[in-house]
Amino acid sequence: MGILGLSKLLYEKAPNAIKEQELKNFFGRRVAIDASMSIYQFIIAMKGFQDGQGMELTNEQGEVTSHLNGLFARTLRMIDEGIKPIYVFDGKPPQLKAEELETRRQKAAEAEKEFEKAKDAGDDEMMEKMSKRTVRVSREQIEECKRLLLLMGVPVVQAPSEAEAQCAELVKKGKAWGVGTEDMDALTFGSTIMLRHLNISEAKKRPIAEIHLDDVLQTTGFSMNQFIDLCILLGCDYVPKVPGIGPQKAWEGIQRYGSIDAFLESLDTTKHTIPPDFYYKEARAFFQNPEVTPAEEVDIQFTEPDEEGLVQFLVKEKLFNPERVRKGVARLRAALTKKTQGRLDSFFTITRAAPAAKERTPLAGTKRPRDGKTVHVSGTLQKSTSGHKKAVRK
Repeated sequence: MGILGLSKLLYEKAPNAIKEQELKNFFGRRVAIDASMSIYQFIIAMKGFQDGQGMELTNEQGEVTSHLNGLFARTLRMIDEGIKPIYVFDGKPPQLKAEELETRRQKAAEAEKEFEKAKDAGDDEMMEKMSKRTVRVSREQIEECKRLLLLMGVPVVQAPSEAEAQCAELVKKGKAWGVGTEDMDALTFGSTIMLRHLNISEAKKRPIAEIHLDDVLQTTGFSMNQFIDLCILLGCDYVPKVPGIGPQKAWEGIQRYGSIDAFLESLDTTKHTIPPDFYYKEARAFFQNPEVTPAEEVDIQFTEPDEEGLVQFLVKEKLFNPERVRKGVARLRAALTKKTQGRLDSFFTITRAAPAAKERTPLAGTKRPRDGKTVHVSGTLQKSTSGHKKAVRK
């Protein structure tokens, strides 16, 4: 679920924190990707019904291969654009999420019943709708995806708990530049940069939303703890929502009172009944200190693709087209070996001019920020301490 309504709220309240980009603009970036969310998208995208018959991507033996097809194609597309994906897989869900998971199971069971009714009525549209609500990524599919990525030479990270929290940990410690996911709680876990729509198909022509947490906090005036409280009030996976508190009331409540604690004290309990299991303090603590593997202990290596291993797995076991697989291997090798100029911001850092440092030569000019207005900026262009580094093949 992520955080209910947060994306729309940020577009309204902090539009300058969001940039819409093309995939190619992330050349040279290491992006930690929520693997389970991506695989779910691949499977659900291929669900369909026509004349009462299910339509999804399968091989000649009838095995569902949507997850492998989607992961293989989308990973190659990112690598072609110079992106270095790091796939992070969910671990054991926290106890706080137990109620949410039970709710999802109940909804899936209800959807299955509605699906059977639609099938009896010959309603393909309703069958497809209900079928997508029952989709769950199986353990076998997860393991197959891990196997595929490792054979491709792409890093796989197993999180002890929530993948978004582990992704945020990698970003905060510099092991990745940003998090690629649709779940907005990557920001709540503290990722400084988040990318949405990274796994949307090219056919949908939807730009990638690049969201900067620092800009969100600066624009809203919220501290990180206040932002976490806002997210809890909006609706997250760990506590139920407070009835009658929508996005606007949640925003105004934190803005005026500064915390959930003070906001709840201000509520008229005759209009707003606080759920007995609204354990917001525990949820807040989990967002602040989630269970993750310290980034320092995570070894991230991009390696040569195992061509024969990929042929054995995809062609011989999963009956993929052999030419497609070998072309994919060639693309992987080309991405590893091609000599390209690095990103400009890896060579230089732009810093604002300090008021007292008058002896510095300012770099003045104009810049168009994300809100479309032109403002005057000044600063100094300084060479980074790392200097110019040649590309090293990993």
